[in-house]
Amino acid sequence: MVLRLFKKHSKKVGESPGTVVYTGDVIDSKTSLQLITYNIDFFQDKEITLDGISTILNDFGMKWLNVVGIHKPELIENIGRQFDIHPLVLEDIANTSQQPKIEDYSELIFATLKMFHMESSGEIKMEHISFVLKKNILISFQEIPGDVFEPVRKRIQVGRKRLRESGHDYLLYSLMDAIVDNYFLVLLNIGEKIDALKKSISSNAKKEDLIILDKLQEEIAVIQQSVEPLRKIIPELDDYDSPLIEDTHSIYFRDLHDHINQISSTTYAVKDKLSSMTDFYLSVVSNRTNEVMKTLALVATICVPITVVAGIYGMNFQYMPELSSPLGYPAVLASMAGIALSLFGYFRRKKWA
Repeated sequence: MVLRLFKKHSKKVGESPGTVVYTGDVIDSKTSLQLITYNIDFFQDKEITLDGISTILNDFGMKWLNVVGIHKPELIENIGRQFDIHPLVLEDIANTSQQPKIEDYSELIFATLKMFHMESSGEIKMEHISFVLKKNILISFQEIPGDVFEPVRKRIQVGRKRLRESGHDYLLYSLMDAIVDNYFLVLLNIGEKIDALKKSISSNAKKEDLIILDKLQEEIAVIQQSVEPLRKIIPELDDYDSPLIEDTHSIYFRDLHDHINQISSTTYAVKDKLSSMTDFYLSVVSNRTNEVMKTLALVATICVPITVVAGIYGMNFQYMPELSSPLGYPAVLASMAGIALSLFGYFRRKKWA
């Protein structure tokens, strides 16, 4: 999904709470269900069908079900029935305008946030992603194929002891940490774009630079809007006192909160830098205009005495100095050139030209 600060909300007014309505961009892609099952000695990664969901809970070990395709309300509703997920949770899963939040429903913990990642073209894409943590499974929901979870999948596959031995709450932390860590990469990319933009403005400020600047300002505003709620909701996990979160894993969520605070500080710094870029652009344009005006003023100043001389000799008097002399015309031209060169030399000594 393209980063936009203001988006059209497609949910109809007056619908009952818990109605699953997809509110994101129109997507023409297939849905998929990826199930990763593992324990200390076992790992399996496979794609399942909707009919095979009912047998998941009978499998042994840790289970991570990744659902791609929240643009299909019937898929979300079906999964909700299979795993007894509250209708309000299902509504928020499909609502891409939902602000990041974490809620404790006693039998499950629901978390939703925004995932940012870089396209090969350098464009920043945002995706609405949700997690449902239950006692015997973790379910993640995303809009389109492609995510930032590949390092976590690799860690599970190669048998990292911490992930293989820990519960679903640690898996939730690992996935959220992957999303948050990717914020740093996105901000780094924006920082590089700002540096390139500054060089472009310094060398030759153009209208296109303002378009790029406006786009960067909107991108950082969307990122800030997505990060700020996380600063408040992550500490709430400690207050829930939920059996789904082990006490030994609370420290990891606190570390995640520290990372979010760093990202928040960085977004403010980037936002201030972008604000100063507008002043910098205007300053460069103003200086360029001043240089042009200065040059025109110098030319006009040099031309004034020459114009006076030309005006005097353009008067129709019969008796004028050197009017009948063969050298009169060259002498006047030489005088005019001498005046111009004298003034130009004077301006150069004063460093005005």
